[in-house]
Amino acid sequence: MELRHLRYFVAVAEERHFGRAAERLHMAQPPLSQQIRQLESELGVQLLHRTTRKVELTAAGAAYLDRARAVLAYVESATSEAQRVAAGLVGRLVVGCVGSATYSLLPSLARRLREDLPAVDFSFRGEMLVPDQVDALLSGEIDLALLRPPVADAGVRLRHLREDRLIVALPDGHRLAQRKRLRIADLRDEEFIVHPGRGRSVMSGLVATLCREAGFEPRVRQEVGETSTLVTFVAAGLGVAVVPEPVSRLGVAGATYRPLVGGGRVELAAATRAAEDAPHLSRALAVLTSLSR
Repeated sequence: MELRHLRYFVAVAEERHFGRAAERLHMAQPPLSQQIRQLESELGVQLLHRTTRKVELTAAGAAYLDRARAVLAYVESATSEAQRVAAGLVGRLVVGCVGSATYSLLPSLARRLREDLPAVDFSFRGEMLVPDQVDALLSGEIDLALLRPPVADAGVRLRHLREDRLIVALPDGHRLAQRKRLRIADLRDEEFIVHPGRGRSVMSGLVATLCREAGFEPRVRQEVGETSTLVTFVAAGLGVAVVPEPVSRLGVAGATYRPLVGGGRVELAAATRAAEDAPHLSRALAVLTSLSR
């Protein structure tokens, strides 16, 4: 038995006429009659009462018609689902973000993904440090990471998204807040609030490098994992911080920001597993790239 036998039977049962069913199926009537007889022979039951004028269903035929319709509908549904998966229109995706992307890119990304890919199930994890994102990617806990390179692991593929300027976060009323812009050397006598060091944060390493190039070691008052906490500590007067420009969108009361002259820029990249090629991930990356531009 093949699916075509079910389609032939359903057409005859619905038309109650072999000639009309053959026209509907775009085939000749004799082969259609032969196929129905083969189906009945294989089932070992008579499905149709045939006369010269009409065709009627037997009790077995009526029961078989219901199941045949259900089977064909299920096959059609499975085909449609497979096509939607192949087109990247359905699936599940977990996105992890560094702190600055959590506040700048993530809100617009979430809106666009909901609009463009409504059948894809998205979830988000914010305020992740880069090593944690890489570990989560490789273990399958997340599928897409918005992070700050470099990433040395060969199992991770990076796609450049944008570069963010560096700025200085200061407490309101700080003496340096009177200036329109600052250099890293202006922070020589300040205490710093930074992300965790020892390779756990790209920003922490970058701040240390900038300070050393200016001829001093940063005096770290506090290490914090979350960017929102870092800015809150700055607002509380515990120190200053060098952060990517999107952090200024946090709007923490008591914190103010000034451009950092000569601080350069820090890259934001999208990271995926190197061997990952899921269609819905490719669509999400296309949305992400368009937003970054």
